[in-house]
Amino acid sequence: MKGKNYKIVSLYSFFSFKENLILDLKNKLLDIENENDLSGLLIFASEGINGTICAAESVIDIVINLLNKYTDTRNLNIKVNFSKKKVFKKLKIKIKKEIVTMGINEISPSQENGTYVDSADWNKLIKNQNTIVIDTRNHYEVSIGTFQNSINPKTRNFSEFPRWVDDHLDSHLENKESTNIAMFCTGGIRCEKATSLLKKKGYKNIYHLRGGILQYLNDTSEEENLFEGECYVFDKRVALNQELEKGSYSICHACGMPVSIQDQKRKEYRKGIQCHFCIDQFSDNDRKRFEERQTQIDRLKVKNLKIYKD
Repeated sequence: MKGKNYKIVSLYSFFSFKENLILDLKNKLLDIENENDLSGLLIFASEGINGTICAAESVIDIVINLLNKYTDTRNLNIKVNFSKKKVFKKLKIKIKKEIVTMGINEISPSQENGTYVDSADWNKLIKNQNTIVIDTRNHYEVSIGTFQNSINPKTRNFSEFPRWVDDHLDSHLENKESTNIAMFCTGGIRCEKATSLLKKKGYKNIYHLRGGILQYLNDTSEEENLFEGECYVFDKRVALNQELEKGSYSICHACGMPVSIQDQKRKEYRKGIQCHFCIDQFSDNDRKRFEERQTQIDRLKVKNLKIYKD
């Protein structure tokens, strides 16, 4: 795309990933990073791969070709976006027990999950009066944008979702046998794992949005779009608007919550120090440290701007 120097690719794949191959792939990717401007966050586990990478298109092609060799050309569920700026500082590769942490060992999304629904059919499904729609993301993600009439489990992290299912899901179902359960998330990984959980628990008629919100916004026209607000993303952009461009939110560097332009006008907001979400979370000593950190950040920005102008 003209004027967009960086290609951003979000991806995930559930498959059996052996430990020796995980380490081998990690080393090869770090070698690519050493020779190229590659950044992002990748998570590897025995259940697969998850993450986002950012680089020039030619470098992205090298990485995707490499990943395809290790995943045996399984579907990487790729979502593509572009940016003028890097959206990560560097490449981080983490090896964990799960590529998205739910904390339930007995489920296997690569072997059992719900029915994929493409963007073109999603609106029809969620408009069906016999369908309940569940947002499987965290509460702060839901707060800045979601689908009309969707259920918000108000979880702080994905590992709380199984408890919500046990405690609350049945109260939303008129008929456990016939009600459609449609779930979605940012890029598809959390809702896919959620469908595996529900199938194990005996629920039926389980669906999930293929490619998540990111793919839906890419595929859907403004007139047909049922997503309201912005979509939270886990990189420097914070949130994307309906056109998949950087949205209006930034991050409070004290508590990590997304804050809107309106939030930044509130009396509680002090850049880098506090916002209305964390006004009572930190001590005066904490705020003093945050203030010193912000002062250093501001000085560095001024210094870099001066170097750039010179």
